[in-house]
Amino acid sequence: MRPLAVIGNVNVDLILGPAAAWPKAGTEIIVDHDELRVGGAAGNSALAWQALGVEFEIAANIGSDQFGRWLSEAFGHRSKKWPIRPEKTTLSVGITHPDGERTFFTTKGHLPRFSLADVFAVLDAARLGSGYALLCGSFLTDDLTEQYDAFFDWADSHDITVALDTGWPLDGWTQENCAATRTWLSRSGIALLNEIEATTLAGIVDPIEAARHIRLHMPQDAIVVVKRGPDGAIAIGPEGVLVSVGAPIVEVVDTIGAGDVFNAAFLAALAGDAPLLSCLIAGTEVASRAISTLPRNYGGPTTLQEPVR
Repeated sequence: MRPLAVIGNVNVDLILGPAAAWPKAGTEIIVDHDELRVGGAAGNSALAWQALGVEFEIAANIGSDQFGRWLSEAFGHRSKKWPIRPEKTTLSVGITHPDGERTFFTTKGHLPRFSLADVFAVLDAARLGSGYALLCGSFLTDDLTEQYDAFFDWADSHDITVALDTGWPLDGWTQENCAATRTWLSRSGIALLNEIEATTLAGIVDPIEAARHIRLHMPQDAIVVVKRGPDGAIAIGPEGVLVSVGAPIVEVVDTIGAGDVFNAAFLAALAGDAPLLSCLIAGTEVASRAISTLPRNYGGPTTLQEPVR
């Protein structure tokens, strides 16, 4: 199996809900469930790998408070080299709604100060050679994002394929954010996008044609994946061939981090040299299991070895 790493945002998530209507100011409502858990795109993907029994490395930083220590403890030996920032740890409160949507309140915290030096302090390039690095949280890790050119140079020099999932820009998909993302994708071997991101970046309504357009501006053997929620996922592979899968029908409990879990299962299958179709199936099935269970369940170490249906 090829080596795997994830690089980016790890923070604390407090999930509450569901809340059908937003309460009036000064009032209080009771919700059915709560969960305090590791969050952030990088954290969500790493948790999935950990549960699936996949070997990986994770480069992140933490704040200098009890939440930072708690995040570090969640990843044991993998977090020993994580830099500690003097800022408080980033905290995100997610309010879920009955229709599957969610609302977030997030503090700035430690994430903007995650840097390329922090990545180098954690990752061993020699061990990651010929592997995959999942790069997350581009619009939250300000210091690292400013150093993306140097990061891509480093990855190229060690034959590390970058899989990019930028996350949602805080100020939306402005022309500036779209231009920056297209530049990053031009140096990424894998694009992991949701449907809105793909169609917005391409300026094309049809997600398949949007994926084809994006791939034209990426390296020759690039893979473009478009995650479509309950409609499954599609991918355009190195030969330009379209593959697609549907998603299992499940009763949704909590969709927070669904795309991050998909990324983890997809890349784990890809690192095991599975066909692209099998990678899509792994991503959709593990993500569907995660969003329909409380406490969250990923299926365990045998999931990625189960026969493809």
